[in-house]
Amino acid sequence: MGKKKVESFAASIERKITKEYRVPLWCKFTKAVKTYQLIEPGDHICCCISGGKDSMLMALLLKHLHKYSDFPFEISYLVMNPGYNEENINVIKENLQKLEIPAKVIKTDIFEIANVADRSPCYLCAKMRRGALYRIAKMWGCNKIALGHHYDDVIVTTLMNMLNSGSFQTMLPKLPSTHYGGMELIRPLFLIKEEDIVQFQQDNGLRFIQCACRFTQEDVEDLKGGKQRMLTKQLIRELRKTYNPLIEKNIFKAAMNVQLGKIMGYFDDDGEHSFLDDYEEKKKKQFEVIEAEGIEDEAIAKAIKEHREFVVEASFEFDK
Repeated sequence: MGKKKVESFAASIERKITKEYRVPLWCKFTKAVKTYQLIEPGDHICCCISGGKDSMLMALLLKHLHKYSDFPFEISYLVMNPGYNEENINVIKENLQKLEIPAKVIKTDIFEIANVADRSPCYLCAKMRRGALYRIAKMWGCNKIALGHHYDDVIVTTLMNMLNSGSFQTMLPKLPSTHYGGMELIRPLFLIKEEDIVQFQQDNGLRFIQCACRFTQEDVEDLKGGKQRMLTKQLIRELRKTYNPLIEKNIFKAAMNVQLGKIMGYFDDDGEHSFLDDYEEKKKKQFEVIEAEGIEDEAIAKAIKEHREFVVEASFEFDK
């Protein structure tokens, strides 16, 4: 009688994703992929792994999808090391080994440059990291870059724009590059909630890194939106308790239910638009419909039925 093959830790984690965590993780991942057409036949995806919980989960989900997909596509796994200290980069490498993610680690000097900037080091760091990701993905022949933004990121970004910028903008599940032809950015975790990612991490005893830059280590949270993002997340949690338990769901839905006829203005590729642009035309058409269909007569008849005869209760007159 042969010995039973022992399941590796990586295989066990992968199995759990599609069994124990099927509803909160796997189903929401595949729903996002299908709903937003994130992955298509022949794609070559650069899966960008920062070393945090979100991007590591994304890599696991993409790896499993690649094994069992009914159409062909390629994945290249990238860990771009912007200058992590030895402890953090070792954590990332250990996780890649443990989870059997076939990634390449590319070292850069981004932290070294950004951390000596006098103004907005976090903005500069993010900009440089994004630029490096696109450049490497292009070198590898990829046509899509996958980032680990999740459901909560969408909600927080939407609310932050409303509260801090006075604009209604949200995070999209995919968008084309503005600098690299044929390149798209995709967000496969778009429908997955952060609390479910945290639960998955805790249940399986996994340890991942945070941002790990000098400013994070020194707990300087308020550089270029870091503190505002944290405060917005706290606000949403409070609103869920005291205002509406469906607050997150409703903010997310609001980004898909924008009624252009009920907003004061918007921007698109043709420039700025105001509700006043076609207000007179719409008003004229509305009044024509009211007259043609006898809507006003019906409204008056209905009001007479619903109310008693109006009586003047008081009348005030003043000398001019």
